[in-house]
Amino acid sequence: MQSRRPLGFAFALASAGSFGLSGIFASALLDGGWSAGAVTTVRIAGGALVLLLPTLRLLRGRWDAVLRSWREVLVLGLLAVALCQLAFFSAVVFIEPSLALLIEFLGPVLLVLLGWAVTRRAPARLTLAGAGVALVGLALISGIGGDALHPVGVLLALLAAVGNAGYWVAASKADSELHPIALAGLGLVVGAIVLGAASATGLLPFVVSAAPVQLAGATVQAWLVVLLLVVIATATAYVIGILGARRLGATLASFVGYSEPMFGILWTAVLLLVLPSPMQWLGAIAIVVGVVLVKLGQVDRPRASRSPAIVEGIPSP
Repeated sequence: MQSRRPLGFAFALASAGSFGLSGIFASALLDGGWSAGAVTTVRIAGGALVLLLPTLRLLRGRWDAVLRSWREVLVLGLLAVALCQLAFFSAVVFIEPSLALLIEFLGPVLLVLLGWAVTRRAPARLTLAGAGVALVGLALISGIGGDALHPVGVLLALLAAVGNAGYWVAASKADSELHPIALAGLGLVVGAIVLGAASATGLLPFVVSAAPVQLAGATVQAWLVVLLLVVIATATAYVIGILGARRLGATLASFVGYSEPMFGILWTAVLLLVLPSPMQWLGAIAIVVGVVLVKLGQVDRPRASRSPAIVEGIPSP
């Protein structure tokens, strides 16, 4: 297990870095006249198309494995993709996007609490401390502030957090019969169907534009930005995220996922020349410290008091 951890961290960080680019690509399309629903639906559907052929090839003669793994596919597609996206973009109608993002990223904390409730074993103190420090860091990066909380917005953001937790549960199943590419591909297909239906019924406003957009100070064609969003920040991000989660377990991988906003700030600084504020630098440091504490909490927890399922962050059945 320990030999898998360094590669798992590399995959998890690369996934967070890839997901972190989605904000810049999506913002370019939104500024170019696209609706949030269109960006989300095209992103997920495009990711499903990119992974379709390799998924079909990997599943040739192995469709029985899909039937046995249907829960993983539905959790990933319905919770992690569809619910998370729908709930988040619905929440930002009522509350600030930064606050919605913070609440959505409560997913890892929900996993810790779920494991505590199901197993009736309290997490290690270092794990709880790491969760708290990482949340403070995320709040500092997100720049929380502004108007009073709207209960509907908070509830919707909490649903997004459930979807976020679902991603780590589905992605971290180390004994899964599905290759990470196949699992990501099938999950994106399910998510694309749900988001497509939501767009078709008007639940998600769907407006696209073929006009060129601004990206990193340059004028580029919208289709190129869509391609980057689909290939790098969706298909690749989901696949390597699953690879990382299967090596680290749901709890640790999910806290490493807190680095996504950090990468978002990094890409903003590199591509848009917008430097982080001192508060955001402090938040980044807090996230790193929080992840280290969660890791130490897993290492220091007495071996006799934990089962493999608990170590991986998934409650025992």
